[in-house]
Amino acid sequence: MSLYCGIACRRKSFWSYRLLSTYVTKSRYLFELKEDDDACKKAQQTGAFYLFHSLAPLLQKSEHQYQAPKHSLLELERLLAKFGQDTQRIEDSVLIGCSEQHEAWFALDLGLNSSSSINASLQKPEMETELKGSFMELRKALFQLNTKDASLLSTAQALLRWHDSHQFCSRSGQPTKKNMAGSKRVCPSNKIIYYPQIQVNLRELEAAGWFSHDEVATALRRNNPYTQQQNGTFWLPPKLAIAHQLIKEWVEKPNCSTLPA
Repeated sequence: MSLYCGIACRRKSFWSYRLLSTYVTKSRYLFELKEDDDACKKAQQTGAFYLFHSLAPLLQKSEHQYQAPKHSLLELERLLAKFGQDTQRIEDSVLIGCSEQHEAWFALDLGLNSSSSINASLQKPEMETELKGSFMELRKALFQLNTKDASLLSTAQALLRWHDSHQFCSRSGQPTKKNMAGSKRVCPSNKIIYYPQIQVNLRELEAAGWFSHDEVATALRRNNPYTQQQNGTFWLPPKLAIAHQLIKEWVEKPNCSTLPA
């Protein structure tokens, strides 16, 4: 009996460690793609794209539920070419996640016009016929999607909506430019950086905010793991937490010293 319990405990510890390791590895990979345009563009070569039209995701009916089809970069390029679109439109896509095997996932809206796009929006009926699916309101199909697709499409829709409503700088009025992953937008005229913020869910979080590299580095150096901010108190997670290790790695990475945490 004791031998059986010992084996069961070791197996549980192994799988817990594996899940932890996978989470950290994926987080690091996504962080790299968000901060390195070249790495993100390279990831698109082997990545997969979820398509939207005016914030409605492309879905296909499968028995009693919906599925969100994925398209390769080559398939997307062929689709755009067929409808007379420039492949530059792919740069409007946003990074929404990745698989355990580091297949990057992107979302692209074919019905929205970005300030940097030279192409008009594509017509919905023609696209649905070509893609053998329907662009549906997410809220209507949400409960007929599997957990993975529902989460991914919700993230994608929120990020696409944010980019659509932040195409111009609130100070200069000039068009902003997104980075390759869509994790931020920059105003070329005054270098102001805008980050997605959709709102704080007060049911899950008491507060949220952006902190500079120096502020986080100072918090890490303190014996008492918090530092006073103008807007309140900033606590760091315990040293044994994954979040603490990710924050520490971010602070110690020299090429990210000017980014907010």
